[in-house]
Amino acid sequence: MKDFELMLEKYADLVVKVGVNVQPGQVLMIHSPLETAELTRLIVGKAYEAGAKYVMVDWDDEAVTRIRYEKAPADSFGYYPQWHADMLEGFAEEGGAILHIKVPDPELFRGIDSAKVSTAVKAAAIARKKYQNYTRSSKISWSLIKAPTRAWVDKVFADLPREDRIDAMWEAVFQMNRVGTEDPVAAWREHIAQLKQSQDRMNAKRYKSLHYRAPGTDLHVELPEGHLWRGGGGENGSGVYFVANMPTEEIYTMPNRTGINGTVTSTLPLNLNGRLVDGITFTFTDGKVTAYDAVSGREHLTSLLETDEGASYLGEVALVQHDSPISRLNRVFYNTGIDENASCHFALGSAYPVNIEGGVGLSSEELLERGANVSLTHVDFMIGSAELDIDGELADGTIEPVFRKGNWVL
Repeated sequence: MKDFELMLEKYADLVVKVGVNVQPGQVLMIHSPLETAELTRLIVGKAYEAGAKYVMVDWDDEAVTRIRYEKAPADSFGYYPQWHADMLEGFAEEGGAILHIKVPDPELFRGIDSAKVSTAVKAAAIARKKYQNYTRSSKISWSLIKAPTRAWVDKVFADLPREDRIDAMWEAVFQMNRVGTEDPVAAWREHIAQLKQSQDRMNAKRYKSLHYRAPGTDLHVELPEGHLWRGGGGENGSGVYFVANMPTEEIYTMPNRTGINGTVTSTLPLNLNGRLVDGITFTFTDGKVTAYDAVSGREHLTSLLETDEGASYLGEVALVQHDSPISRLNRVFYNTGIDENASCHFALGSAYPVNIEGGVGLSSEELLERGANVSLTHVDFMIGSAELDIDGELADGTIEPVFRKGNWVL
């Protein structure tokens, strides 16, 4: 077996055992681009070896997606098949696990009317609201992973000869997921334990607010009473541990919905549903975005903020030190699942109920009362750099450093 084939098999094994953590008798659904079929087939095999009862593959072809936006009737983008949403809900109700190989083309919707994309995204979010509650509340196991596609590698590795780009991306994916170690599963367990140490330190501190300072950023973020920092992974409703994003380098919690004030500037481009936005600046007043701009793609931000009321408020605060494995690759991946793990970040939109004591099972109204944001959307944007300082305010008013020059002080 060639080295690449061995690494690919180890990656598939890691995804099944650590990512979705397939259990005997469980059903697994895989959302996969056509281009990643080789990896997908290996994952299917590993899932059955782990005892999966049935594995369903939902194939995706971005060329077909593009054709819809070019040729479908203009009034059709508000449609999302209810039968598909019902299928996802039924799958979740049975305790199925869901794996996404999520590598959207950063330029997929270049030249497409932004309103079409936003309308379709919102329609899907409304139809899938009940299903999203299963994932955002970690009631089921779910995981997002990465694998090279031609459109993605051509954007990320445009500085390399075209014939070298796929290999370069595989090397990066293997490296950031610790696949090159002798035992990747053991390496991940050690990594998760390290993230838990950071998580436990922040939970012990019980900061009531964080103050972010960097070029273009001066932001105060209140944290709600009972907030919980999470990191690495967590248990689903059946007590099975899974990792929702591979790679992952973050610990994260929720802010107090109305307690954000000041200005923040992004440090990496954002791939917003196949539309690139760069140089983002948001100004918050009592939690709400009251002013915003971007060097490019501002119209896409407008569409995002118009999704619903909650889209203009923050739902997540995440800490990632600048000196981390992905950041050291010194490359923009135009994929939020990777770029957010190279940088501290925030997310506009829905908070995760697991980030507040007793949050799972609360209604939207109850979450709002606890200070959590509620929205159809959840979009991360990156704000970390080697120039970022963060201070934490304790309950007694004491101020102490949390990050200096992009890295942990604690």
